[in-house]
Parts: sequence; structure tokens; C-alpha cells
Amino acid sequence: MSDISIHELEAAINFWRARSPASGDELELCEEASALSKPYALLIVQRQSALQLEGLDPKARNAWESYVRLNNGLEG
Repeated sequence: MSDISIHELEAAINFWRARSPASGDELELCEEASALSKPYALLIVQRQSALQLEGLDPKARNAWESYVRLNNGLEG
């Protein structure tokens, strides 16, 4: 499978943040943005520029795949 760059991951997080803004007094991220923020943070801490799709946990993978489908106009 293909790698996901840190820039693509950041774009996906921003997509989900725009689609479902943070809510509540705690400004909690939506489930999708939250799931993707964990691997994003790991890339930063580990000074990596990309990760493999297989490296995502099920929630993050679902958020990523949904982002790709929506971003490519395959879902409404």
C-alpha cells in the first residue's frame, strides 16, 4: 500500500475539523480528527515524514479512508 505523508495527514485532520468543528467547553475534536491526530503526533515526535496505511489503527484508518472518498467526490 502507499504511504501517507505528514502533509496529507494534516490535510485530512483539517478537513474533519472544518466538517465537524471542535465542540463543548473542552473544544473536543470530532472522532475522525481525534483518531488521525495520534499518528500525526507520532510522526512529529519521531521526526518521520510519512507512515504506511497499515500502521493506522482501525479508527484512524476508517477516518483516513472516509476522507479520501469524500475528498475525491465518491461520497456525499
